[in-house]
Amino acid sequence: MQPRMKNPAMINPDAMKAILALDKSAKNGPVPLTTLELVHLRASQINGCSFCVDSGSRHAKKAGETDERLFAVAAWREAPYFTEAERAALALTEAVTRLSDRTDPVPDEVWDEAARHYDEEALAALLLSIATTNVFNRLNVTTRQVAGSWG
Repeated sequence: MQPRMKNPAMINPDAMKAILALDKSAKNGPVPLTTLELVHLRASQINGCSFCVDSGSRHAKKAGETDERLFAVAAWREAPYFTEAERAALALTEAVTRLSDRTDPVPDEVWDEAARHYDEEALAALLLSIATTNVFNRLNVTTRQVAGSWG
């Protein structure tokens, strides 16, 4: 596979700075980095972004994630490796990433479960992380960025 073009955020340095600043702000919040890495990986799997699945898995490993948990993210509901808080974050990730899949895009039960585990500051960090991942996924998938080419 060949990319159609460079990632637009690489072409426009101001865009990359803005996206990275948003990502950094989410990571500076109260949500554990390992949770944010799982969220990134799950959204990237849903969006079919091989570039972000590859780089996200590598970043998660550096953050201390285990192979068992990384291998099981796609089946987190059935896997025993995740805490209730992580499950709530993953459910929120799926809902926010798949907004058009249901008439109530983020059902109250998904939101309420996330709010049970995360306060408003943490929810803000989660939502910003999910949104940032979706931005990167859309740019990478559209321009066919190649997994492993990120360095």
